[in-house]
Amino acid sequence: MKTFIPTPNSSVLELGFFTIHYYALCILLGIIVAIWVTKKRYAALGGNRTEISDLALFVIPAGIIGGRLYHVITSPQKYFGKGGSPIAALEVWQGGLGIWGAISLGALVAYIYFKKRETSISFAKLADAIAPALLIAQGIGRFGNWFNGELFGRPTDVFWALEIPRQNRPIGFESFQTFHPTFLYEAIWCFAMALLIMRIGLFNRIIGSGAVFVFYVASYSLGRLFIEAIRIDEANLILGLRLNIWVSLITFLGASALFLRKTRRNPDK
Repeated sequence: MKTFIPTPNSSVLELGFFTIHYYALCILLGIIVAIWVTKKRYAALGGNRTEISDLALFVIPAGIIGGRLYHVITSPQKYFGKGGSPIAALEVWQGGLGIWGAISLGALVAYIYFKKRETSISFAKLADAIAPALLIAQGIGRFGNWFNGELFGRPTDVFWALEIPRQNRPIGFESFQTFHPTFLYEAIWCFAMALLIMRIGLFNRIIGSGAVFVFYVASYSLGRLFIEAIRIDEANLILGLRLNIWVSLITFLGASALFLRKTRRNPDK
């Protein structure tokens, strides 16, 4: 008899009058770890660690708002379609944060912050410092989807398959019990890319600050491209492909071109 990965029986932790959602805990843990990693890398690049604490007060809310806006804009039917609930668009703890929106608005706010204030190092170096921290935070955050029993892939019976309760299975897949654990695939990919950035000497040869962040965008987009291809949750389609496949593909190609441009400016140095 095969043993599969179970979906947790509960997505919340009841503490008297308080209800804590595990999804929110995963996001919070990811943020805490990301701040710690960023501070260490920022200081190693010559920056003042306290600047990261100050910056986090602006960037974290911006990232959450941007992530939620992206999710709602790209999946409007759930909130504004027939039978939808506009109020549910505010229920972030139920899941639904689009990483592209989170990174975009968070980066914009960080850029404005660095332009308006005198900082110890440049915005580009900040971007390089935060790149692996973001990957780690994303990997930890994906376990929130596991607790919610959501965002899994096509049916499969491999030993690492994820058991999904019947009430969580999409229409047309009610008879299947186990599915690809895409949350785990993405978490492993994020952790692996973060380790690559922090440990491999490849980046010692990179010319120009900001290249590590560009590599982060390209590498994450590549992994997300394949993960999106096996997901079966409802999504808007363009030419028969999921919207996030197009976003991942375009982002990967753009970031890869920029990364190659940066590394070829002075390849002998």
